[in-house]
Amino acid sequence: MPKRSTDELFQLIKSLEKAEKRNFKLFVQRNAAGSDMKTVQLFDALDKLDDYDEETLLRRNKDIRKQQLSNLKASLYRQILASIRVLKDDHTVQLQLNELMDYARILYNKGLYLQSLKALAKIKEDARTFHQLTYCLQALLFEKKIETLYITRSIENRAETLAKEVEEINDQISMVSRLSNLSLQLYSWYIQLGHARDEKDRIAVKAFFESNLPKGSHLYKGFYEQHYLYQGYCWYSFILQDLLTYYRYCQKWVDAFEREPAMKNVDTQMYLKGMHNLLNAHFMLLNYDKFGCTLRKLEEFYHSKEANSNDNNRIQTFIYLYTAKVNKHFLEGSFTEGLQLVPEIESKIEEFRPKMDRHRILVFYYKIASLYFGSGDNEKTIEYLNRIINLRVDLRTDLQCYSRLLHLIAHYELGNYDLLEYLIKSVYRFMAKMQNLSVVEEEIFRFLRKSFHLDKKQVRSAFVALKNKLEKYKDNPLESRSFMYLDIISWLESKMKNVPVQDIIREKYLKAIANKQKHG
Repeated sequence: MPKRSTDELFQLIKSLEKAEKRNFKLFVQRNAAGSDMKTVQLFDALDKLDDYDEETLLRRNKDIRKQQLSNLKASLYRQILASIRVLKDDHTVQLQLNELMDYARILYNKGLYLQSLKALAKIKEDARTFHQLTYCLQALLFEKKIETLYITRSIENRAETLAKEVEEINDQISMVSRLSNLSLQLYSWYIQLGHARDEKDRIAVKAFFESNLPKGSHLYKGFYEQHYLYQGYCWYSFILQDLLTYYRYCQKWVDAFEREPAMKNVDTQMYLKGMHNLLNAHFMLLNYDKFGCTLRKLEEFYHSKEANSNDNNRIQTFIYLYTAKVNKHFLEGSFTEGLQLVPEIESKIEEFRPKMDRHRILVFYYKIASLYFGSGDNEKTIEYLNRIINLRVDLRTDLQCYSRLLHLIAHYELGNYDLLEYLIKSVYRFMAKMQNLSVVEEEIFRFLRKSFHLDKKQVRSAFVALKNKLEKYKDNPLESRSFMYLDIISWLESKMKNVPVQDIIREKYLKAIANKQKHG
């Protein structure tokens, strides 16, 4: 029996806002024949269901026969999309350009060639303003067709002008395709594997990037050429943990939208992604002031018309804003205070779950688990980490590995020594299988194995020894990834001083702020 997650029509209906549902009814009344009113009956029936259940649907609606259902659903799906398009036709540049193209074709079919060319000229003007290269190419190809079939005498030397324009647009589209492919492939690497795990990974990523990056700054003349260039450098430097380069290109990414504010509305998703990465760069570089400034800017955008114009924007803005809000508590060492965000995050995850990718949900669970760990609630830490561990291991293997490691440390904190011996072997095997064991992790496992047999005085000395060993690796690019997922140094210091992890991080934060104020 199909469920809510698999029935596309049911998903579409449940995604509609009140205004969209009302508009659908008006649309059908205006455009549909009397026999089509069964689709409205089906719409109402599906809207009342909490989960898609075909047997219940047919039992409650005797007028709808099982043999009709497939065709009715297909018709209803098309009508809903058509009604939404009418309601939203002025909300995006892309829909406006599509509408203009429809008008150009209607005028062409009427034999009104000059009027059709006028509509195409408008398409080209708007497409160039908002960097919509494919729409510009469509308009140019249509112009070529009209000029080839009919002598319009619209402009002198039209053939040469059109040929040159088409060639230039094709070159731009080709460059955007190459750069966007490069960016996507690097992002795919990160989603699957996380940061470079060893020198072999670093060499492979570097070779791939350099061999696929088009050479010559003159090639990056348009908005999207520059955008995908910055994006590619972001993923490349992030994978290699070159954080200063990562920060530099994140800033360029956001600055490109600040120079052309209209593009925030045209490509809101890409603007939000840039803001998210810039916040991430500030977070990892401990740029407290810049992080706070950028966070306020994102929160302001969260309430803007652009951010609330559709579900996509609402979901992405929520993800990036609340990820940053949690990170702010990590920076400031205010973990207990950060737990106040958890109910709202949980509520939003549940609301958006059918439309949120699993990767984002995994990240939220890890961050929530880290909040509980920092505040000293190890049982809740384990609860959230189990949500990650019990999922399929098919993406973010790095996150899966560090979830297991934090899970192991939380059990250590609770004194569950009967479980620890098994967990140490299990987590070690998993991380080795995922090729995620560095010197830092090896040292942690070595310490945990020995700790069972040490008395209190010896354990404290062992904590000190481990901290001294690990601090040597903090600035090593191939080892620093361990510290990005788990602030193991702060945990060791908390054990040495017998205080919660958040107290250690809070102390470091306040000291950094005081030093900054002291030195201006």
